[in-house]
Amino acid sequence: MNNFLDIPTLIAIGVIIVVFLRMRSVLGSRTGNERPPVPRVRPRPTEAESEAHANETVVAPRPVVPEPLQEPTDERRSRKLEAESEQLSHGDADIASGLKAIGAADPGFMPKSFLEGAKAAYEMIVTAFAAGDRKTLKSLLDKDVFDGFEQAISDREAAGQRVEFTFVGLPGSDISEIDFDKKTAQITIRYKAEVVSATRDGSGDLVEGNADQVVTIKDEWTFARNVRSRDPNWKLVATRQLD
Repeated sequence: MNNFLDIPTLIAIGVIIVVFLRMRSVLGSRTGNERPPVPRVRPRPTEAESEAHANETVVAPRPVVPEPLQEPTDERRSRKLEAESEQLSHGDADIASGLKAIGAADPGFMPKSFLEGAKAAYEMIVTAFAAGDRKTLKSLLDKDVFDGFEQAISDREAAGQRVEFTFVGLPGSDISEIDFDKKTAQITIRYKAEVVSATRDGSGDLVEGNADQVVTIKDEWTFARNVRSRDPNWKLVATRQLD
């Protein structure tokens, strides 16, 4: 009995107790109420769950962007018509009021677009006349004007003459007069064009003009259209060569 409680034994028991207390303070102890550890591997979904997930459609939310306030179309057009009429009239009140009146009667009319079209028509017509292109002329000219152009082409051809013509540019084009009777609108344009023109006979000799010189020509042409017609095209109804 005395041997069981000898000093070495007591020392060994003390050391064991100290080590046990140290381990308990570091590792803690389980009470039986702890949550089970979370598994690191996600469980594989069932076949039904996989099919349901595949049928899901993910829709990203759209940002709500407020639409800008817009001026009514009729009001914007009216303001544009007034501005262009004042700009292209160059201070002439009759021309400005005439352009506004045509624009009010014809929703497809705008002064600036008309003038650009008249400039393009001028180049097409003088070029077609020099080339004897009757088809192009017929689509752009009123019948009486076409008849005059066609007669000049026929006379030229009968004389065995041909025209060498190059359209260089159109440095000037302004509206000079307007006549509108609530149905038929007539707008007169004053042109200043630069061209090279030479007429030669059957032998190639120069009859008129100069093939090596740019000359300036001035014309005043009148275009007309029935604003109640569905045909949007303007026709050339009168021409006059200016000095």
